[in-house]
Amino acid sequence: MDVRKALLGLTLLLLFGNGVAVAADFDKGLKAAQSGDFKTALIEWTPLAEQGDVDAQYNLGVIYDNGYGVPQNDRTAVKWFTLAAEQRHAVAQFYLGAMYDNGSGVLENDKTAVKWYTLAAERGYASAQYNLGVMYANGEGVPENDKTAVKWYTLAAEQGDAVAQTKLGHMFKNGEGVPQNDRAAKRWYTLAAEQGHADAQSHLGIMYAYGLGALKDKRRAYMWWNLAGYNGSEFAIDMKDKLLKKKMSPADISKAQEMSIRCLESNYTDC
Repeated sequence: MDVRKALLGLTLLLLFGNGVAVAADFDKGLKAAQSGDFKTALIEWTPLAEQGDVDAQYNLGVIYDNGYGVPQNDRTAVKWFTLAAEQRHAVAQFYLGAMYDNGSGVLENDKTAVKWYTLAAERGYASAQYNLGVMYANGEGVPENDKTAVKWYTLAAEQGDAVAQTKLGHMFKNGEGVPQNDRAAKRWYTLAAEQGHADAQSHLGIMYAYGLGALKDKRRAYMWWNLAGYNGSEFAIDMKDKLLKKKMSPADISKAQEMSIRCLESNYTDC
């Protein structure tokens, strides 16, 4: 199961409606939720949701999915996400797709997950585009199709989604759904690496270590593996150690360390 398929990030999304709801009761519920008073938010939003307010429906889904001020209840979350999704709320469509994908509150159903991911993806929601790419890449709920996976990964990657950028790097590196192209792989890995994505940093180190899509540069390879290790990649630490065993000079190691520090301190703008 892909990490992105877990229902994460709902707390942040709770705080933002789609700009449609303007009722005073909705605003009162929103202020209460922002202060952590989810019981009041529930009191304010439930009547609105029952009257068809799409933002209230979506936020109730969030409340029940996370157990904010109520016992956690996936089935009730699905109920409210469904009502919002049927009103074309893209984020609700995405999370409803994830509920079907994971079998949370409903029987797991990849085809239904694809249905909801597609609706959200077609409305430009990057996380749905990424997940839809995963479904096509793995043949879950749809026939396996790497070209279609690349299409959806690309749309998400172009919106700055680091996980999609990394996946797209893999597709170009391995020639899956697209002609094999190391330069294109390096480009997508770089965009994700500069957002601190450890897997992209690890693979970017490989590109520099072996001169794939870039000039061979052991200092830069060491730098990216160093940064990936800092971000939790044991693979990168192992690769860095192997590079050391190939007798990088003390001067090279020192320079690579300086590059790593500069990159981190600049928040990846000076790498």
